[in-house]
Amino acid sequence: MTVTAPTPSESASASSVNPVLDLLSRHRSIRKFTDQKIPAELLSNLLHAGQCAATSSHVQAYTLLHVVDTAKRERLVELTGGQGYVASASDFFVFCADMKRPTEAAARAGAEIITGTTEQLLVASIDAAMMAQNLVVAAESEGLGICYIGGIRNDPAAVSDLLDLPDQVYPVFGLCLGYPDQDPQVKPRLPLSVIVKTDSYNSEQDNALIDGFDATMETYYRERLGGNKSSNWSKQLKPLFTSKLRLHLKEFLEKRGLGRQ
Repeated sequence: MTVTAPTPSESASASSVNPVLDLLSRHRSIRKFTDQKIPAELLSNLLHAGQCAATSSHVQAYTLLHVVDTAKRERLVELTGGQGYVASASDFFVFCADMKRPTEAAARAGAEIITGTTEQLLVASIDAAMMAQNLVVAAESEGLGICYIGGIRNDPAAVSDLLDLPDQVYPVFGLCLGYPDQDPQVKPRLPLSVIVKTDSYNSEQDNALIDGFDATMETYYRERLGGNKSSNWSKQLKPLFTSKLRLHLKEFLEKRGLGRQ
């Protein structure tokens, strides 16, 4: 079976019937926010919605650090590579994978604890990501903008010291929340037939489809940035395999008691 992306008319038809699909299809990262603050009650409701996400074995292996101290926000701007919206967004959270809480709870219940497994690291990291995505969708449904901050992992030891994170806890990513002060285009995605396979991993047609997607992204960058950027999806991947390797993470995680076996 070949899976193809919906045409714009098909997407419009679907969105008119299902507002959730419409909301999800309009996601953009927002990097410029107004000065308006998110009301405390709304923020609490969004966090509750995030907490309702699926979690492996009901472990809920995450902790969120709500960073409100101005000096700490400014320090996180530095640690994330100068991303100023970390300070300018209404609210900023650091999502942490947390095996400390469930490990201690299991020990109190009488378990002979085994710690530091790769499975535990994956469970906590995935739990944190799923909780965040629930929160993000809820936030966007309220007209808010968001931006994930992977730069939190540039110097996870410094972030951990700044936020007093204990062993068995590590910062996975940050999240900016606020009212948008920009209206960027929706960034195109790969054709579904590249990422959805039936019964086996068959990539025979992928290169041709990716070439077409690269052309789409060339146009996107040219139009979005007024001709000041010439790039595509494949070119944008280069730093991930050359300079943004974050080879320090393995040693950092092992020192934190995570992923040692």
